[in-house]
Amino acid sequence: MNKIKGFTLIEVMIAVVVVSILVAIAYPSYQQYLIRGNRAEAQSFLMDLAQRQQQFLIDSRSYADTLGALNAPIPENVNRHYTIADPTVQTTPPAFTITATPRANTMQSGDGALSINQAGERLWNGNPW
Repeated sequence: MNKIKGFTLIEVMIAVVVVSILVAIAYPSYQQYLIRGNRAEAQSFLMDLAQRQQQFLIDSRSYADTLGALNAPIPENVNRHYTIADPTVQTTPPAFTITATPRANTMQSGDGALSINQAGERLWNGNPW
């Protein structure tokens, strides 16, 4: 009698079920990992903008009221997920706030706004980051 080698249909179905369960558990964690990574990139860019604002203050004795004045192009990945508003500037005493708002219909849409000001106060959804 010749024995046929291979997998039975039941063995293949069990393997598919096991893989499906693993994917169902791992995918939400992966999504959260991507969201945190995008948020970290936006935070890094906001910190860079704040540093450029401080340098602009030293050079011009006032804060820049546009991103163009800071000569800081928005990185593509940050621009894809966040809208970076022009700095809100106050003249007396000199102050600024820069805000990054998640874009609608992206994975970041429910993540909450990020902001940074002249005092180095960094907020995410009203809480420090």
